[in-house]
Amino acid sequence: MPSTDPPTANGDSAPAPPRIGPHPGFISSSNQYGSEIKLRRMLKDNGCDPAREDNYRLQGVQLIDNVREHLQLPVRTFDTACTYFHKFRLNFRDSEYNYQDAALASLFVACKVEDTIKKSKDILVAAYSVKNPDKPTAPDDKFFDGPGKVIIGLERLILETVGFDFRTRYPQKLLVKVVRRILGTAAPARAFFATAYAMCIDMYKTFVPVKRTTFAMVLAVVELTARMRGGDDVLARVRRFAASRGKQCSRDAVTETMLDLLDLYVQHHKATKIGAAFDLATFIDIKIRLNTDLDAAAAPRYLFHCSRCDVADPNPLDPVSAASPAAAGSAWPPDASVRRTARGQDGTMRFIFDPEAARVEQQTAGAYFREEYEEYEVEVEEPLPPPHERDGGGGGGGGGGAWGGYRGGHRDRGDHRRGGPYGGYRGDRHHRGRGRYH
Repeated sequence: MPSTDPPTANGDSAPAPPRIGPHPGFISSSNQYGSEIKLRRMLKDNGCDPAREDNYRLQGVQLIDNVREHLQLPVRTFDTACTYFHKFRLNFRDSEYNYQDAALASLFVACKVEDTIKKSKDILVAAYSVKNPDKPTAPDDKFFDGPGKVIIGLERLILETVGFDFRTRYPQKLLVKVVRRILGTAAPARAFFATAYAMCIDMYKTFVPVKRTTFAMVLAVVELTARMRGGDDVLARVRRFAASRGKQCSRDAVTETMLDLLDLYVQHHKATKIGAAFDLATFIDIKIRLNTDLDAAAAPRYLFHCSRCDVADPNPLDPVSAASPAAAGSAWPPDASVRRTARGQDGTMRFIFDPEAARVEQQTAGAYFREEYEEYEVEVEEPLPPPHERDGGGGGGGGGGAWGGYRGGHRDRGDHRRGGPYGGYRGDRHHRGRGRYH
């Protein structure tokens, strides 16, 4: 087959220009865990008020719990819904949605994930019945058409926020095994388990489920319950069990989880299930002892903490720059900004479960979009024009022109053009520019 390349001066065919393929798209990989400083930065960059954020989080989780009990859904659906609710609120501003709609949409998605399927209108009717118990209504009421569309629209955003990664953790199942292993099945163990189970529900009103593993959450709940009602003997048995499982989670992670729960009970005493069963002074005393142990061991309050990131100013990400191929190749982008803007760009958003595979692919594709520049100066010799052209024919030399003459040799770094506002020519000009190479 004859070559279609154009011939060169030597008679050989020139190489064809490189073919430009389709846009590589944008990659998003789910992240099951996050540190405390990362969660704070996400809330700070979103412009969330800390006091308002706490109230919305508590009210949203309480709404999920009330609707779950009204529909008689299992606790694993509650765990999944709260996890989705926290991740969604970390990635979106409060002004972009209503926290009640986000809570109900998270429960709607969790029902599908956990195979306890409920229609969106069934969840809306249950929420309405919880708020207005004396006003019964039916799911086919047209009143729920508008809110139903809102929940379905938020469902897509929640799926993109979690990266279509439906792995969740259920600490209640492991809690039963741990309590039975430590205390057996006697009557005191049942009372101990009832308190620990209620505390496990309260734990989802914090960000612990998106920070810690299942075993760390269970050990923290069991030890805190032992400190509150078990006595020294039960606490010693819990510590021996935790020491025998030291490779599964660190002591610092358990301590941080307990302090997060104590912060909840101290600051929002009446908004929890355990708060009404114990005196506030009990929680404060336990918190003081834990902080004293941290000071004695010189251990940090939060794991993976960065003091500079904590005091830095908010830095909301520019959606356009976040979705650009150059940004995708040079840095690992946050979750929400790229997801929300990639739909309007040239590429396609793809969700990959393996973070390492996503990082390798992103680095490989980013090498073709990375642009680098260098600055250089070029000295250009320009011929001197005749005097009658230089000053419009009105004279020569130094002062015959309308604007006072002509300048000779000059080093120029600007962008001066012939026939500019001052009408003169400048010789011996030095050009300065930027050259791009890949």
